[in-house]
Amino acid sequence: MSPKKRSVPAERPQDATLDAWLDHLAAERGLARNSVAAYRRDLEALLTQLAGRGLAAALQDDLLVALRRMRTAGRSPRSVARWLVAVRGYYTWLAQEGAIAENPAARLTPPKVWKTLPKVLDGSDVVRLLEAPDRAEPRGARDAAMLEVLYATGLRASELCGLRLSDLRLDAGYLRCVGKGSKERVVPLGAEASLALQTYLGSGREALLAGKRTETVFVGRAGRPLSRQGFWKLIKAHGRRAGIRASLSPHVIRHSFATHLLENGADLRVVQMLLGHADISTTQIYTHVNRERLKRLYRDFHPRA
Repeated sequence: MSPKKRSVPAERPQDATLDAWLDHLAAERGLARNSVAAYRRDLEALLTQLAGRGLAAALQDDLLVALRRMRTAGRSPRSVARWLVAVRGYYTWLAQEGAIAENPAARLTPPKVWKTLPKVLDGSDVVRLLEAPDRAEPRGARDAAMLEVLYATGLRASELCGLRLSDLRLDAGYLRCVGKGSKERVVPLGAEASLALQTYLGSGREALLAGKRTETVFVGRAGRPLSRQGFWKLIKAHGRRAGIRASLSPHVIRHSFATHLLENGADLRVVQMLLGHADISTTQIYTHVNRERLKRLYRDFHPRA
């Protein structure tokens, strides 16, 4: 019986100008690692479609063909819009560097992206979720601390999982995090989140580290840093345990943080700063959530609605 041949993974397409542009985004513009990786995937897919021609050789017709393929494949308008951001940014940079005479992406128009209202938990669901972990055991103490901090600060999942011990100022009631574009911000911590963190750091973290040493606050098996994917899974698991029917993700908790602040009278500019939004128009989506909620309450409870 002949031995089975191992499948060899396909080589990633190579393009020196793509590597140079991505290095420029990371080093000079401080673009987040996840965004750089997403742009790489988008442009490598285009490079594959060019079948041996370099990215710099692409014409506008090549980009239009790629756009049609994405739409035929059912890619969402938001996904296509992100692809266009990558393509237009890359070719604009090439033109500025003098590597191409004409920008083939200059006249490409993005598809219309409909703004969908973010999903938000109500207060009772938040309480049930925060109470779901078993805080008496190490993983439960870690999970409780992560959930409490997430709801108390509205951090992105990558920001939460990337926290280091030096970022915590529990005595002063705040933490420091590095967000998109390597921008640093300071976010206050509530009393419940601080207590959950102290409990986890006092015993649960040492048990999970199993003798290892790391600056990362939240660790998983054998003391390794907990990944975003791992955190996503544990949120869903605790949601099921708490009997929450709504679809859960770290972003749903972040949305809930912002919406509940606004419902209780917080200023929109303050919420923008806490979330780390560069543009207040991004934060304004939560005012739409409030308006929709008010309409629903009116319909449900006003006798002449």
